[in-house]
Amino acid sequence: MILNTGNRTDIPAFYNAWFYNRIRAGDVMVRNPYYPQQVIRYRLSPEVVDCLAFCTKNPAPMLDRLAEISIFKQFWFVTITPYGRDIEPHVPDKVQVIESFKRLSEAVGIRAVGWRYDPIFISEQYPMEFHLESFEQMAASLSGYTDQAVISFIDLYKKTRRNFNGVQAVTAAERIQIGQTFAAIAGKNKMTLRTCCEGTELEPYGVDCYGCMTKAVLERAIGVSLKVPKNRHNSRTGCDCLLGSDIGVYNTCGHGCRYCYANHDDQTVKYNMKNHDPSSPFLIGNAMSEDVIKEAKQVSYLDRQLSLFL
Repeated sequence: MILNTGNRTDIPAFYNAWFYNRIRAGDVMVRNPYYPQQVIRYRLSPEVVDCLAFCTKNPAPMLDRLAEISIFKQFWFVTITPYGRDIEPHVPDKVQVIESFKRLSEAVGIRAVGWRYDPIFISEQYPMEFHLESFEQMAASLSGYTDQAVISFIDLYKKTRRNFNGVQAVTAAERIQIGQTFAAIAGKNKMTLRTCCEGTELEPYGVDCYGCMTKAVLERAIGVSLKVPKNRHNSRTGCDCLLGSDIGVYNTCGHGCRYCYANHDDQTVKYNMKNHDPSSPFLIGNAMSEDVIKEAKQVSYLDRQLSLFL
């Protein structure tokens, strides 16, 4: 199975001590976000966890202890955008994140870490030319440390519209210009450019439009072929990524990004973060009397007859 940590929050940035505690304990409890009394217990063992998947804006807090998870195969996405603190108020300086990215790449390997430049939006302060220049500069800085970059355009969820007043969708013409130019820049820096759930309109320009964390992407990262049951693929239309089994919790990310889809509002996030106990098996809070705990059905997907991609 693939164990995800980053679809709901940023565990490396804010909950790294808790995560390492759970690795030592060998299990983690996860509440159903829609029915909180329903709890799933996951074993944290390489016998059943084929890959730990991370998505973070700041891997630095985890870097000094990576040896503690070296027994697991890993895949990391690090999001680095050019926005300022008006958009990403609590994200570290981009220069620092790039340096952390390089350290991470040296530790886990170039194929096991990818760069996300998303979400992309166009505004007076962040016009088209700004994105083209920023992507080129960042790609040059990351060249040799990753061979993949992922982009997506801002999705106007209700939460996003509420927290990011006045934001506009990126037009088709803007998407094509960005995709075409970014693909050329990525190629120059020996990276494959992929989109995240954006359809296939950029495929004619050399963009891989078939998912950012697909079976093929993960196989290449961990060097082993996977036999993934069809019912374990993502159910989102147009997305074939393996995004299930996430141990994060919504409304717990402290970056405060205005475009965030995972946080409802700042007050809810602050309340939840105050209820974080690094020693608890739950990311937020502890066990409750009404909890109904079920063991996760965890099966290794490794195809041991096909391994070690070259």
